[in-house]
Amino acid sequence: MRATGVDKPRAVRASAVRARATRGGATRARAAAQGIEQEVKIDAAPTTLLREGSGEEGDATQMRARFEKMIRAAQNEICDAITALDGKPFHEDAWTRPGGGGGISRVLQDGNVFEKAGVNVSVVYGQMPPEAYRAATGEEGASKEMIPFFAAGISSVMHPHNPMAPTVHFNYRYFETDAPKGSAGAPRAWWFGGGTDLTPSYIFDEDVTHFHQTLKDICDKHDGEFYPKFKQWADDYFMIKHRGERRGVGGVFFDDMNDRSKDELLAFATDMAGGVVPAYVPLVAKHKDDEFTPEQRAWQQMRRGRYVEFNLVYDRGTTFGLKTGGRIESILMSLPRYCEWQYDHAPEAGSREADALDAFKNPRTWCA
Repeated sequence: MRATGVDKPRAVRASAVRARATRGGATRARAAAQGIEQEVKIDAAPTTLLREGSGEEGDATQMRARFEKMIRAAQNEICDAITALDGKPFHEDAWTRPGGGGGISRVLQDGNVFEKAGVNVSVVYGQMPPEAYRAATGEEGASKEMIPFFAAGISSVMHPHNPMAPTVHFNYRYFETDAPKGSAGAPRAWWFGGGTDLTPSYIFDEDVTHFHQTLKDICDKHDGEFYPKFKQWADDYFMIKHRGERRGVGGVFFDDMNDRSKDELLAFATDMAGGVVPAYVPLVAKHKDDEFTPEQRAWQQMRRGRYVEFNLVYDRGTTFGLKTGGRIESILMSLPRYCEWQYDHAPEAGSREADALDAFKNPRTWCA
């Protein structure tokens, strides 16, 4: 019989409490070491997550305020579309930090269509090491002062129940630094990043073409070179190096973008976030009720295992959050409810599973 909390000896319960306190202290210590304050849970999401009294929250000309407005609107739009498809609402958690910033996590778990779907927004004020600032700006100097930074973003992963319906991931973010203390004339660094990518267990060519074409149309609206460049970037980024295969069939990915005006890049990020629903939701609606076998479910679970491998080993956002003491439930929101690993598994030649694995190993051209 498994012991319950009531059955445990008092000394065991006390040691468990001390262990939890130690883990909490370790989290706070890691966060403090990185200059990111511990979050404080609140009952409802505030109007803005920007720092009070800074003027940012009331100034629409500030990129910080404009970007936060964009990601909050995108979160609402995407969650509404997923709720309409699934029939179950998202659970919401909100938190702030004493020095400003915070986040809103929305998670739909064990739904009618989705095993797990999450859409997070966050605003972070922190401190970065001077060497990271110099690498970002090219600024020379020997200052040892920590550099204040601001980051805001939206991130999401959605895992449907049905193996014929694909998983999607997207994130869009804005980052900037202030000048180092005592270096008022030094440049500020800023950039945009993000992307949207698809991870099916089974390949339906017309579905992947629809997904990529939707993203390409948005990219072409802004720059004809964006789609081929960002598709290649996604194919390279989502590589599970120790497996020699990609997480899925890609999409677009970009980072450190500051080669044109902030207004232009905000417009691009806004359109890309707005493209998630038309690119993805029709695919799930099409396949959510497809028949499948236990063997196909097992293949999906193995592909979900690959998803976990990539996220915990290679994904920059996940590994950064784990190393800096971020909010663990939000960081690991991307992981599926269920996954598995089979020893030395290889799909049967000529099977649909073999076709999918080939697509993951050898990126295909999905649209002209």
